Amino acid sequence: MSRPPTFKFKLYTADKTNNSAIALANLTSLCKTHLADNYSIEVIDVFRHPQRALEDGIRMTPTLIKLYPAPKKIIVGTLAHTERVLLALGIGEGAG
Repeated sequence: MSRPPTFKFKLYTADKTNNSAIALANLTSLCKTHLADNYSIEVIDVFRHPQRALEDGIRMTPTLIKLYPAPKKIIVGTLAHTERVLLALGIGEGAG
C-alpha cells in the first residue's frame, strides 16, 4: 500500500497580525482534519524575511502557497471558507 504524498505548504504572514493568526489557525485545523500527519507548514514572516517574500512574489498577507503535490496553488486570505480552500488545494472529495 503506497503512502499518499506529503502536502507541503508555505504560509506568508505579517508579524502577529490578527488575519495572519487566523490563517495559521485555519490552515492547521484544516490539515489536522483532512491530512492527518501528512503535511508540513513553513510559516514565513514577511517582516523578518522580506527577501523570501519578494522571491515568491508575495504582495499581500496572509498568503498560502501549496508547493506539493503539484500543481502549485496560491491562496490569499484567512482561509476561512474551508470547502473552497479544500477544493482550491485539491484535498478531499470533490477535488481534482
